[in-house]
Amino acid sequence: MASSNQTVLQFTPSPTSLTAKVHPLVMFNICDCFVRRPDQAERVIGTLLGSVLPDGAVDIRNCYAVPHNESSDQVALDIDYHHNMLSSHLKVNPKEVIVGWFSTGFGVTGGSALIHEFYAREVPNPVHLTVDTGFSSGEASIKAFVSVSLSLGDQQLAAQFQEIPLDLRLIEAESVGFDVLKTTMVDKLPNDLEGMETSMERLLALIDDVYKYVDDVVEGRVAPDNNIGRFISDTVASIPKISPAAFDRLVNDSLQDQLLLLYLSSITRTQLSLAEKLNTAAQIL
Repeated sequence: MASSNQTVLQFTPSPTSLTAKVHPLVMFNICDCFVRRPDQAERVIGTLLGSVLPDGAVDIRNCYAVPHNESSDQVALDIDYHHNMLSSHLKVNPKEVIVGWFSTGFGVTGGSALIHEFYAREVPNPVHLTVDTGFSSGEASIKAFVSVSLSLGDQQLAAQFQEIPLDLRLIEAESVGFDVLKTTMVDKLPNDLEGMETSMERLLALIDDVYKYVDDVVEGRVAPDNNIGRFISDTVASIPKISPAAFDRLVNDSLQDQLLLLYLSSITRTQLSLAEKLNTAAQIL
């Protein structure tokens, strides 16, 4: 008589609502670590720091690289370095905890499962972030994955990486620098004056959008929104009431101070360069 017991091959899925949000600082740190990697290293891996938001989304705010040696069948992590870096970060910001790990390159590799298993012991359900620093698809592809277990009955056989939605989070202060650095090639970084000019142009464009919205509401072309109205009112009320003459005087005084600092720093650089040349000449003579 045949036995009625059957062994079922099944997946253990991760929560379907899990999403990840990453800040631009994390991306630039990963790219900087890739540029500074050892000559023999093909990719860079490291730890992701952040928190889990009340809605369940993983907020990735910081990261650091972890030295490793990798071959075709094994990966060796510097665990002591990882724990020392984590301890240092927790002293600065104790609210940031381990939320996963990152690697450079296009997609998941054979050694990713071994590294993910290590981070799964550090934090439940870690997020794996991949950054294509080689621009294989013509742009920097950024993806996030979680592990899905493949089990045979009660025995776990393997793990499969499942991609999850990833959102790039930007605050207003980060958007100006990100607009410059997000392109694959730039001629030069903007100086202080050019950066201020870009910020002012963006501010004027936002003010024009507010003017247009207010006019549309007044003329009845757009339905009013109480939340937007209160936000505009609070923004206008937060601006200090100052006369144009006093504002010009304040800006000019600040500009004079900045020019004085530039002049003093230029004099200091000239004096140091002159002292270095005189020292070199004295040694030769």
